[in-house]
Formats: sequence, C-alpha cells, structure tokens
Amino acid sequence: MMKQTPSAISPAPAEPGPDVGQLADIFHLLGDMSRLKLLLACLEQSWPATELAAHCGVSPQAASHHLRLLKAARLLRAERQGRQIVYTAADEHVRHMLKDMIEHLAEEKAGQP
Repeated sequence: MMKQTPSAISPAPAEPGPDVGQLADIFHLLGDMSRLKLLLACLEQSWPATELAAHCGVSPQAASHHLRLLKAARLLRAERQGRQIVYTAADEHVRHMLKDMIEHLAEEKAGQP
C-alpha cells in the first residue's frame, strides 16, 4: 500500500478569480446613498466638485470625502481644470455596471424576470 502525501490528496488549485474582498469593498462603498448619487451623476457628464455636491444635495465637506473614496476605488476620475477639480465616471466598465443594475431594477418593476 502506497502512502499518499498531503499534496497528492489535496484538491487542484481553484482557477484565479476576482479578488472577492476588493469586490466586497466596492459594493460596500456603493451602499452609501450619497456616494451612489455622486457616482450616478457622473455617468453622463463631468461635474465640478461644488456643482456636483449641490446637484446631489450633499454638503461640500461630505462630497469631498465621498469623492476621495470613489476616486481611490477607481470609480471616478478627477481632472484639474483651472482652479476646479472636475469629476467623471472612471471608464465604460463603471458606466456599464451601473446602467445594467438600473436596467435590472426597471425590469423587476415592470414584472419581467
């Protein structure tokens, strides 16, 4: 009888997948309504920080904090234009993800599976 070593009986390594912790962090970040409002506003156009805060009904101080977090998570992109910082969605992946979720919710309301 041949003795099996631990490596001989261990399962094959799982295929590389998404970093679940990082993905959970992004969803947690989007779980805040103020941050989600700020990000949704930036899907179609760029906004100066002060105008974005006013548009979303968020204080400039809170908006600054939220925008910093969204930028650090690479969901928003910031560009200096003169004395202002202008924010927009980071890329098409972010736009696509949020638009797909909005469409999914609309289907649910319409009674579609």
